[in-house]
Amino acid sequence: MVGLELLQIYAIIIFLGTIVVVVSGVIDRAVAAFIGVILMVVFGVMSEVQAFTFVDWNVIGILFGIWVIAGYFSKSTIPETFALKSLKFSGGNLATFITLLGVVSAFISMFVDNVVVVLMMSPIILHVTRKLNLNPVPPILFIALCANFMGTALLLGDLPPQMLHSVTHIEFLEFIWQFGRPSSFPILLATFMVVTFFFWFRFKKMFSNKTINIGEFKSRETDVKDKRFSFIVGLMFFITVFAMAFRQFLGVALGFIAVSGAATLTLILEVLGGKVNKPSFEEVLRELDWRAILFYILLFSMVGGINNVGIIRMLADLICTWFGKNILTTVTVLYWLSAIICGIVEHDAYILTFLYTIKNLATYHGIEPWPLYWALVWAGTLGSNTTIAGAPALYVALNICEKEGRKIPLKTFFSYSIPFVTISLVVCYILTLIFWVIPYVT
Repeated sequence: MVGLELLQIYAIIIFLGTIVVVVSGVIDRAVAAFIGVILMVVFGVMSEVQAFTFVDWNVIGILFGIWVIAGYFSKSTIPETFALKSLKFSGGNLATFITLLGVVSAFISMFVDNVVVVLMMSPIILHVTRKLNLNPVPPILFIALCANFMGTALLLGDLPPQMLHSVTHIEFLEFIWQFGRPSSFPILLATFMVVTFFFWFRFKKMFSNKTINIGEFKSRETDVKDKRFSFIVGLMFFITVFAMAFRQFLGVALGFIAVSGAATLTLILEVLGGKVNKPSFEEVLRELDWRAILFYILLFSMVGGINNVGIIRMLADLICTWFGKNILTTVTVLYWLSAIICGIVEHDAYILTFLYTIKNLATYHGIEPWPLYWALVWAGTLGSNTTIAGAPALYVALNICEKEGRKIPLKTFFSYSIPFVTISLVVCYILTLIFWVIPYVT
């Protein structure tokens, strides 16, 4: 029988090797994770049954259900209607319009995958910049940065908050207010307002003499094409989110609610058939990122494997040895280290691993976990905006700009991403100290 120490060595080598392959992009990340899981089973790190049981299928249900609803939402042209309202509110001022479009993108990304948000909003930006003969790079990069920003504000937008729910069982409303103090949504919103103001001022100088003809923009069929379809999608989206917000009173899992909402919406639209102008269910399924879903399934399995042989417990013991129970030092190191790492690597595996590490710190060493949980997910999300390796939304934005014949030099890219990330990290860190560290220090 293989000893525990040898199993731990196998687990570390396989896990780190898989992460290196995922980051390098030598092969598809889902394939790399698949191989990693198989190797963990072959070398005895976990059994083939545990490979399935370690997966949080509730989170996978949330992902699948929300992505199906988001697929219909993106086809409804509701986002373009929001854009038109933003244009009217801006009075045709280009700088204000771009800033407002970034705000709209950020808020939609709290419920919809950030890559989908970039794909929804980019055609609007391109339409305006073509009419005004402007470089689309600044506004499209800004939209992508904003879309990647607020995904952790609520439970639905991105994987890190869903993983946080998986590990801690935090509820939807606790992302707004927890333990008598503001949590993810208000803190990230306050941070986002500061960043937005900075870029509004920058765009105001950049586009000082540029205005948009509102009537010309309106002629581009941005109004809802099928009001019945858009109403049904919007209503079911609202009902699903509302039900998830009060999950604990319903007594069912979030994944069940998300899948039920998606199934109900699909059934209603299929029954109506040709009475509404809608995409087919097959079309919506084709546009789901199935490779991402598979990768997340395998990621849960791999992290479960290293947890199974005590690696995460060892990591928690090591952190406690270094920092003791000093919350200020531990939060500070974890926050800035996470921001740097998540800016240059695929961050989901890192965040999931450290969520379990923090849980072990609380269980075995009595350290208050929530300042660390929030520091981890906030820094990881905000830091991921540094490079395209950390934020797929930025990679999509670069591809869109290149299709427009606009190559983006690294210097230009960093002139937007680094100020955006630096301001957001500093402001969020200060708010984290005020609301989530000082109360536990004093």
